[in-house]
Amino acid sequence: MNRYLKNPFGIRFKLVFLSSFLLVIPWLGYQYILEMEEYLRRGQEETVLGTARALATALNERPELFDEGSYSPARQTNDLYVYPVFYPLALDDNTIVDWQDYQRYELSYGAQDTIGTELNPQSPYARYYYYDESLNFKLLVGEFNRFLYAYLKVVDDEVIYRSPDSLSVHRSDFLQISLVTREGDFKRYVIAPRGPEFLYAYEVSDDLRDVAALQHEERIAGQWYETPDGYEIELRLPLTMLGDQIGFAIYDVDDPLAREVTSVVATSDVNNPERLGFLRRPTPEIDRIVEGMGHTNSRIQVIDRAGRILLSVGDIQSATGLALNTEALNRPVNKYWMFIEDTLLNPLYYRMLTKPSNDFIDELYAGGTAEGSHIDSALGGAPQTQFRTIDDTQTRILEAAHPIIADEEVIGAVIVDQNMNGIRTFRNQALETLFNTILGVMLVISFGLFAFASRISTRIRDLRNQAENIIDDSGRLRNSITASRSSDEIGDLSRSFSSIVERLSQYTTYLEHMSSRLSHELRTPVTVVRSSLENLGMVAQGKESEIYIQRAEEGINRLNLILTNMSEATRLEQMLQSSEKERIDLAKVINGCVEGYKLAYPDYTLSADIEGPVMIWGVPEYIAQLMDKLIANAVEFTYPNKPITIFCRAVRDQAVVRVSNFGPYLPEEMKGRLFDSMISVRPQEKQKQPHLGIGLHIARLVTEFHQGQIRAENLREDEGVAITLAIPLMED
Repeated sequence: MNRYLKNPFGIRFKLVFLSSFLLVIPWLGYQYILEMEEYLRRGQEETVLGTARALATALNERPELFDEGSYSPARQTNDLYVYPVFYPLALDDNTIVDWQDYQRYELSYGAQDTIGTELNPQSPYARYYYYDESLNFKLLVGEFNRFLYAYLKVVDDEVIYRSPDSLSVHRSDFLQISLVTREGDFKRYVIAPRGPEFLYAYEVSDDLRDVAALQHEERIAGQWYETPDGYEIELRLPLTMLGDQIGFAIYDVDDPLAREVTSVVATSDVNNPERLGFLRRPTPEIDRIVEGMGHTNSRIQVIDRAGRILLSVGDIQSATGLALNTEALNRPVNKYWMFIEDTLLNPLYYRMLTKPSNDFIDELYAGGTAEGSHIDSALGGAPQTQFRTIDDTQTRILEAAHPIIADEEVIGAVIVDQNMNGIRTFRNQALETLFNTILGVMLVISFGLFAFASRISTRIRDLRNQAENIIDDSGRLRNSITASRSSDEIGDLSRSFSSIVERLSQYTTYLEHMSSRLSHELRTPVTVVRSSLENLGMVAQGKESEIYIQRAEEGINRLNLILTNMSEATRLEQMLQSSEKERIDLAKVINGCVEGYKLAYPDYTLSADIEGPVMIWGVPEYIAQLMDKLIANAVEFTYPNKPITIFCRAVRDQAVVRVSNFGPYLPEEMKGRLFDSMISVRPQEKQKQPHLGIGLHIARLVTEFHQGQIRAENLREDEGVAITLAIPLMED
């Protein structure tokens, strides 16, 4: 029975286990969102291809836009040619390696490009006359994503920086940028650093020496680097700042004390808007056509039949295609919930999910030409889309290419690219919301099921405890089961148990009082029979009648002994309820009993191992009656010529009495029932007088009256049985 009680798989475990099947719900949700992602991907694919088709349609039948002569390197003039740049250029990486794919287009400026200004009024050809090459620079101008990029590699034998405490911008080496805006205004900007640093541009007036007119221009950004033979400048400004004219000029100061401008090398006359150079863009007409498509959240590129990129608009890092709801992202979130998400949930989710990152570089178009099966297909006349994965970040790129046709020939193609980070971010957000919601629902359901199972388990456990407490160790009914008022099955079971226990209690009470009733009812007829036999004995004659009368008297005596034994336990229980305990020496009482047993059982050896005093609260007469039953039981079962040992001592806080004899072992199944009423292990054929199993039951009643315990056990060293009882000692 104990192994069933220790079974851990109870109702609570089973209900929680069954609730684990709710995990199929997040799996179904995950599959649904993946299917939704597939639909979004197909929709984005159709959108990208539609954009490419629309732009290609606008460029069809216009072969003049793809004249290859427009893309050859520029000749040395006052004009500046702007070449398309196909990826963002870093302005703070201390190098111009980003420009290496375009450096074949750079132009050189030196002594022959010296100009005269108010700061160097001497002849502009003075340095050229002496072939002074101490100041020259190389320039390249490019365009990417509506920004104008430029780099200048300056050779200068003496670099003079602006003084730390100087407000003037003309008393050191500096760069002047002159341009004409779209509105036709002539603007000049000066960059005069105090050392290698991030560019800090100022708008100046007609007089560069006018400090009060300086105004900071934050739209011009870049970096000034120092090199062994001079310095390098990288800068960027939005195309919205300028129209069609721009020029660059390097002012050189060689004397750190006098700080006078000795020469100026420029791309054109930067102080005269009439002579300022023009911006030459290879694809101005294509650019105007594509400009209207610049709000598609895509990277758009136009290539010719050789695969050369003529125009690139948009940034692939930000071309996510799918615009996310920023209001939901900016909504205030509970900081505790955010902490749980960041530290516990998201690390778990992103073991399965791929977190998109815009920190990647697309190197496919880094060389100025485009390659890929979709491009080959478009240049072959068939539009195509494809997906490509960037290994470093696992970012997927969606690419669509559509042919541009003129005179039934393919003259180029339109390429529209988008990264899939928008869809992936949307998918991740949907999965996070789904998982969080399902997790919360499952926790609530699991907690509810656990609470429900705990409630059921508690009610069943209470019913079990009541059932266990109904019967005491002797097998008697002591309590009843309180009927539950609940209308469910457990309540119905409780009411059924209560009814059963009530009927069983009535029947047990009837059985307990039956012996006393039988004893009372049978004594009168037994007395009548006895008196009749006595009278018959005085009247009857002959030996044969005497024998029958003697046998009848023996039967009456046996029946009278049975009635006496039946009523003995009942009388003892009644006496125990009204008896009062006194202070007694248990060792002295048992020692006196042993002396009497030696006279009563002369044929048996009684060995006493008694040490006193052993003081308890009790009744000596009941102790003597208890010992009578134990000794009588031992005498009946002991082997011939074997001693019966009586042990009595105080052990710690208890008085221990043990009566042991050498005889047959107790059956294992009878050890716990030996002290119950009407239980006997004597073979019927060996009983010399009637036994009802009352003796040891009386011994248990007396022991419990003294708040003690009694048990029977087989001896280990020899064949025999020992009955031990422990009674609490009297407190000092």
